[in-house]
Amino acid sequence: MKKIGIVGATGYTGVELLRFLVNHPNIEITMVTSRANADSRVDAMFPNLRGYLDLEFVAPDIDTLAECDLVFFATPNGIAMQNTAALIEAGVKVIDLAADFRIKDVDVWQEWYGMTHACPELLSSAVYGLPEINREQIKNADVVANPGCYPTAVTLGLLPLLKSGCIELDDIIADTKSGVSGAGRKANVGTLLCEAGESFKAYAVSGHRHQPEIAQTLSTVTGEDVGLTFLPHLVPMIRGIEASLYVKKSATDCDLNTLYQEFYKNEPFVDVLPAGTPPETRSVRGSNICQISPNQPKHTDRIIILSVIDNLVKGAAGQAVQNMNLMLDFEESTGLKQAALLP
Repeated sequence: MKKIGIVGATGYTGVELLRFLVNHPNIEITMVTSRANADSRVDAMFPNLRGYLDLEFVAPDIDTLAECDLVFFATPNGIAMQNTAALIEAGVKVIDLAADFRIKDVDVWQEWYGMTHACPELLSSAVYGLPEINREQIKNADVVANPGCYPTAVTLGLLPLLKSGCIELDDIIADTKSGVSGAGRKANVGTLLCEAGESFKAYAVSGHRHQPEIAQTLSTVTGEDVGLTFLPHLVPMIRGIEASLYVKKSATDCDLNTLYQEFYKNEPFVDVLPAGTPPETRSVRGSNICQISPNQPKHTDRIIILSVIDNLVKGAAGQAVQNMNLMLDFEESTGLKQAALLP
């Protein structure tokens, strides 16, 4: 059994991570940290874990964390980078569910996140944790940067087209929508029921932090710069992301459905739907699945790809467990085979 620690598991991503880990057959959760809630029971904060986890929150301590085999950071941006170097030195593997290690260019990271990076020397060796493109690197990684939720939905939706060369790279539009849980478990007027309910709006129109992350990933896949327009929206639901992706065909022709079916045929957590079937966020709710539908509207040179995930699972905690399985040499889908929740 591998010993696992979770730092900062008091948000929606943290409780989802615990929900998957408590039934994982190959690991033992040895500590769950929270400074503000130290000495209180985890299942008092999260009653859904009663009978599954018999632990109290403890204050984070680097020496105690160093006794783990792997540590998850389910913390705000800027926390993992302060502790990761010491954990690696102690032989502990790290998965950061925040953004500390996602962007390779430290100047770009500091511009978008508004703080000085504490360990820029680790950015080059940290592996971007999207298994569908970096599976082998993840297996050998000491630090994995778990991707953002929007970047996961967008990248998986575009990946076969990027690899095929049958689209133009200078005009990619990602029109995305997220449930309110993507804003986190904190007091915020804009995410109150009476504010977000019965409404639909775009936000971060002047620029969102996931823009450079998505652009970096797409450019890494293609080996070229991409022209990306990314716009997120808030929709009145708790969880889920839908990405409508608009791209222009190039001179190279392709059979969309065959391309996607073949590309993802061996991927355990990507489901390409039959032609003409639009994916719904409710069909992946609570699961680690990304459902994708490629479409070619008539009388246009645009291709439209529809991609849906649960932002808290494939967009966060589920993908983190998938990465843990790879890093610790477990079967990749261990603990992640739950069907989606309906209704």
